Amino acid sequence: MMKFRSTQSTFSKGVTIPSLIFIIGTCFLSAVYPESTENILNGIKEFIFVNLNWVYVWSVTLFVIFLVYLMFSKYAHIKLGSNDSKPEYSLFSWISMLFAAGMGIGLIYFSVAEPMQHYSSEVFADNHYINRAKQAQLYTFFHWGIHAWAIYGVVGLSLSYFAYRYRLPLSLRSCFYPLLKDRINGKWGNVIDVFALCCTFFGITTTLGFGVVQINSGLQTLGVIPENNFTSQIIIVVCLVSLSVFSAISGVNKGVKILSNINIISVIALLLFVLVLGPTVFLIGSFTEGLGNYVNNFFDLTFNTHVYEKKTLPWFYDWTILYWAWWISWSPYVGLFIARISKGRTIREFILAVLILPTLFNFIWMSVFGNSAIWFDLNIADGKLSQLASNPDALMFRFLEYMPLSTFTSFFVIAIIIIFFVTSADSGIFVMNSIATKNAKTSPKWQLIFWGLLLAVLSLLLLNVGGLKALQSMTLITALPFSIIVLLFIVSLMKALIIDQKYYERNFSASAIPWSGEFWKERLKRIVSFKDNSSVDGFIQNTVKEGFTELQKEFAENGIEVKINQSENPTKIEMEIHHGVVNNFIYGIKNQEKTVSEYIIHEENLPDLENNTTHYPKSYFGDAREGYDVQYFTKNELISDVLKHYERFLEIISEEKNEMFISSNANQGKV
Repeated sequence: MMKFRSTQSTFSKGVTIPSLIFIIGTCFLSAVYPESTENILNGIKEFIFVNLNWVYVWSVTLFVIFLVYLMFSKYAHIKLGSNDSKPEYSLFSWISMLFAAGMGIGLIYFSVAEPMQHYSSEVFADNHYINRAKQAQLYTFFHWGIHAWAIYGVVGLSLSYFAYRYRLPLSLRSCFYPLLKDRINGKWGNVIDVFALCCTFFGITTTLGFGVVQINSGLQTLGVIPENNFTSQIIIVVCLVSLSVFSAISGVNKGVKILSNINIISVIALLLFVLVLGPTVFLIGSFTEGLGNYVNNFFDLTFNTHVYEKKTLPWFYDWTILYWAWWISWSPYVGLFIARISKGRTIREFILAVLILPTLFNFIWMSVFGNSAIWFDLNIADGKLSQLASNPDALMFRFLEYMPLSTFTSFFVIAIIIIFFVTSADSGIFVMNSIATKNAKTSPKWQLIFWGLLLAVLSLLLLNVGGLKALQSMTLITALPFSIIVLLFIVSLMKALIIDQKYYERNFSASAIPWSGEFWKERLKRIVSFKDNSSVDGFIQNTVKEGFTELQKEFAENGIEVKINQSENPTKIEMEIHHGVVNNFIYGIKNQEKTVSEYIIHEENLPDLENNTTHYPKSYFGDAREGYDVQYFTKNELISDVLKHYERFLEIISEEKNEMFISSNANQGKV
């Protein structure tokens, strides 16, 4: 029986079946009709990029603003988990894992290619080569900087907050809890998870394709394989996916963590190698100047839609908008993985680590490799590297030929690409299984193997028939609706954070301040019972009215005239002391209605409640101050409360500095 349970599926049919139908159907169309599918999807993508690019621009801008606001807000101290929870991973391991999952192969693939392509672009061709080099670094920083990580940060923060603070499943549907409540467990929740699962699968599949092509190109450049053919691609895919599945089966605490740590150490070693043996002084100076250039142009870059520069619009669509769409389409997967490893961090700590540290490393990395390539192109290569700008698969390896130990470093780069892919794919397999099972605590290992096999088979199928570009277009198209979803995450998260903060800041009710142990039995009965309209009216008619009448007589004996105002039905009663110059003193009680949480209605350990509304007597005053619940007051405590407010009133009106405020003719219109 135990063996059977260990192999029994934990897949959620409502998520897994629709996802597989859509994934397999899309890949089938891309494989059987690659050109037609690519043309249709490209047409949709182009329409979105040209006509709706402002959605991406505004969305990404709002993500950045929101995270910066949270980092300095009163919510920054809130933990992603209970108040006493501790981080599960060390700072180094945590940053290594989120970094490897967040950027991965792209850092190797684009570190030389993107700066060189900007540098060689016709858009900047009219500029002097120095300005072209500066523009290349600036836009590379822009595309790989704060804006990219803000997308991941919003998704990851929302997921980890609701998973560990609200103890909901680690699923995108949980981010809608404040908006949808228990409906997240129904069809709407399934739709959100299906969307996330498809985005994750498509993103990893296209990345696998890029990784295979670059590894293949590197091995061909080094003479390991004679040509770039499908047989070598099969071998590479089988090896990469097998390693990824093995790592995923080992779990986050073993395979993913160990590989991520190895990866970041290897990347730093390669970075230092190029920095020390390359044009070191030029690189340090260009990084410093580039960082200042980025800061100075930050807002212009953020809001620039190039609407006045028609010449640069195609470049804008093919680079900035494509990048924003690409990062957004990857955010379900990266956000889920970041959330998985971020329990116990504070919001400020999370944002600093996710937004600032990877951004700074990306800037250093892109400066060292991109600026080295430009320097070599100008001073050593005689323009040969810029001529290869249209062939990014081979550009990194051609660049390394101008470095010492080029053969060794090329093999080292291939090893890093493999580790990068494995760390991305194993965490992706883990995330896909988590989504498909609605975050089941334990799942049979065959499910992880299933996702790995599906990745391998479909990616090879698309590589063989040339359908990978169609799948990439589909991935970019899904970014548009998901950008709206992430904006709703912000609304949902803010709503939850406001409630969270008020929950821990809320003090005892004002009505509890005068309590002693004298009437504890009576008070307990009142606390655990819900009041209907008639019982609150009875409290006002009896306890409150008796107290006001008794107090009115005592005021009269001290020469002060008090008027008791009461509406026709006993839902409101007030004491009023008239004044000619200053505002009247008013202390009143009214019948107030409030809505009760649905959870309380069905709670077995509390008294029954027929509907979701209850009533309570609430105080109010002659000024704009907020009143409070007085249902637990005895008659004498109520009289004492009135006298406290009257003493406060006399204290205020006796101070000369308050003359202008208290004589503001506020008595007009009093009932």
